[in-house]
Amino acid sequence: MEQYKIIYLHFKSLSLKIDYYLNSWVFQTLSGLCRAKGPLGALAGQALEAARSIFGNGARMNVLVYPHSMEIGGSQLNAVQIAGAVRDRGHQVIVVSERGPLVARVAALGLEHIEIPRDRARPSPHVIRLLRDVVKRRAVDVVHGHEWPPIVEGFLGAGLLGNAALVGTVMSMSVVSFLPRSSPLTVGTEMIRSAATRAGYQSVTLLEPPVDTLADNPSVDGYAFRIGHGIAPNDILGVMVCRLVPDLKLEGLLSACSAAGQMAFNGAPFRLMIIGDGPAKGQVVARANEVNVAAGRKIIELAGEMPDPRPGYAAADIVIGQGGSALRGMAFGKPLIVIGEEGFSELLTPESAPTFLRQGWYGLGSGSRGAGVAALHAALEATVPSSAYRRSLGLFGRTLVEERFSLINAAQKMEETYLLAMRNKPSVGQRLIDGARSVHLLTGYKLHRRFQRWIGTASRDDSNARGRISTILASGQIGGTTRNS
Repeated sequence: MEQYKIIYLHFKSLSLKIDYYLNSWVFQTLSGLCRAKGPLGALAGQALEAARSIFGNGARMNVLVYPHSMEIGGSQLNAVQIAGAVRDRGHQVIVVSERGPLVARVAALGLEHIEIPRDRARPSPHVIRLLRDVVKRRAVDVVHGHEWPPIVEGFLGAGLLGNAALVGTVMSMSVVSFLPRSSPLTVGTEMIRSAATRAGYQSVTLLEPPVDTLADNPSVDGYAFRIGHGIAPNDILGVMVCRLVPDLKLEGLLSACSAAGQMAFNGAPFRLMIIGDGPAKGQVVARANEVNVAAGRKIIELAGEMPDPRPGYAAADIVIGQGGSALRGMAFGKPLIVIGEEGFSELLTPESAPTFLRQGWYGLGSGSRGAGVAALHAALEATVPSSAYRRSLGLFGRTLVEERFSLINAAQKMEETYLLAMRNKPSVGQRLIDGARSVHLLTGYKLHRRFQRWIGTASRDDSNARGRISTILASGQIGGTTRNS
């Protein structure tokens, strides 16, 4: 029965691909023909309006999308993916960003890109002026900033006195106190949405991290990846795809290495592949080397950063991760072990899913199997021996992603948020009051960060620090500090 379900998923994925790309082709072709002179251009214009009334909402918008970074990472990848999906719904989309690996993805999607300096203050007066100029020259309707620096710069550059509406997206684990409260926000979990609403933000929409379920699906072939890395057919491969950074990630990476070592000690045919790069690489390499030496063979391998990690996901028998990476693993039909901090790990099952849908794909402290390396090892022991159990969990995860986290649904929700922002722009007086409040609180934040650096206690990413996340999970409070300072 499960084999038939998997075949059904493959056919369903193919059907969605045909529908999605047909819609995209219709919009792109008609948009191109609209530039033609004479009757052809006029006819194409009429056809394009008809297509929008069928596939979209009938309102063409000029949207400026501004991700906070272009490194390989969840928030910025979501920003680029949603930008492309919104364009495919018939809108004009421009991406403003610094250089980075994801600029290639912007180009591959056929989106216009405007580059800004990588080394800049946050917020940057230069970027504020550039945004103001682009909005005016290109008649931009909506500026969409992802994370706090783009949101603040978008507000000061275009939303304060300009005609463009501002929308902000926060995929970090907390929302800072100094964002403009009158501008619509989208956040990644229901807990954060509730906390932001209680803190006074006037329009907060839940936009869970989207997954491109058309590109990320169980039919992607991981055979060549396994062969290239010497993974035997009988090996059970665990895969982690993440940035190797101290905040959020490092504890889970080290715990996974240690759990892999315990599996090897017990004789299980388990291998661990880590895909990613970052400043904590040295610590992860050191732990992996310890495990490999103790086992007398290569149990753990670091594959480095992959601009397109889909072959790694496809090659996996089990995915270990958090956030967007966890969701991508589910899209490939893989069983998932969610990891967090303070020893948290939890196998995704129908019983544990409601917790993750409420708080996000992360956790702190003990899960159902306890905490620490022992808990992660127990989750692996439950999944490694049984291929039938792994298939069952993978099918559950894929179905959940399709129903709740698809990129197509996210683009539609984002489109609705843009329209709402355009229709309900606050008055100039409201924006000025909001701007004064934001600047005042931001100034205090900057001074506090400078003091923290002086005494040596500043965190690199304190919106994702354990204390901040613990507060959100425990009581929904928000406000304070975050990254990109």
